Amino acid sequence: MEPADRLRNLMVMALADGSLAEREVNYLTDRCLQMGLGETELRDAIRFALEDGAEVKLHAGSEEAESLLTDFLRMMAADGRLTEDEKQLFAICAAKLGYSGSDVNALIDRVVGK
Repeated sequence: MEPADRLRNLMVMALADGSLAEREVNYLTDRCLQMGLGETELRDAIRFALEDGAEVKLHAGSEEAESLLTDFLRMMAADGRLTEDEKQLFAICAAKLGYSGSDVNALIDRVVGK
């Protein structure tokens, strides 16, 4: 998955609850820098996520699935709240990527550090 596609996916997840908190913006800008993207790509991702019908684009069976889901979990937790909309979007993405409930729980444990 191209870095710009990942950023668009993260932006869709960030806006799943209908708002964008400061800590979410901070996470997104940090990830942007880590992926070698700039302000233009960030603006493009925001525009994409605000479009009607914006959705996460996944590549089933991707080797990056765990990394993407980890990014989603960190994005969801960035503002300190997990909304039902975010949880539902995450569950759909995980299922489309072939993750079972126990796989998701194990990933959450690894990311959260339990």
